[in-house]
Amino acid sequence: MSRVGRVERTTKETSVLVEIDLDGTGKVEVSTGVGFYDHMLDQLGRHGLFDLTVKTEGDLHIDSHHTIEDTALALGAAFKQALGDKVGIYRFGNCTVPLDESLAQVTVDLSGRPYLVHTEPEKMAPMIGEYDTTMTRHILESFVAQAQIALHVHVPYGRNAHHIVECQFKALARALRYASERDPRAVGILPSTKGAL
Repeated sequence: MSRVGRVERTTKETSVLVEIDLDGTGKVEVSTGVGFYDHMLDQLGRHGLFDLTVKTEGDLHIDSHHTIEDTALALGAAFKQALGDKVGIYRFGNCTVPLDESLAQVTVDLSGRPYLVHTEPEKMAPMIGEYDTTMTRHILESFVAQAQIALHVHVPYGRNAHHIVECQFKALARALRYASERDPRAVGILPSTKGAL
């Protein structure tokens, strides 16, 4: 059964198309107009083995905030759609990823309840190209709100802003991959004692 989500989101500020296949091979086609964000979404698709298409046109003449935020909202909604009824998945996933001097620890529960815990070093460069580094948390908040998952992201240390952000996206990709994969021992079983996720 296909596990594909497709969301189109259009406002006065942005036009976004996101398509994700959870059972893909990491084929990625991304264009948001924000170079570093494209690079991070590429990490998400490739390391999650998700086939991911993102096409965003936003009001970049103002700044990149609306473009980044609305893309994250659409991505979360598409991910939720692709999960479907969640029968037979692992549900929980975690991954720790180093990137040179930085380390990210990510744990996810595809719980149906949005919650984010996010910590990263406070002192880092404010910008990576045109990417505002304070947006990383907001991306995760937006994604979590629409995907309806519980997500814990912890970066205990790191110096280079590029590394600090990138290891988060790589670890998130792997944690989402592990959580959303089908468990061969749980065919037809919903991983919840409540009977609902």
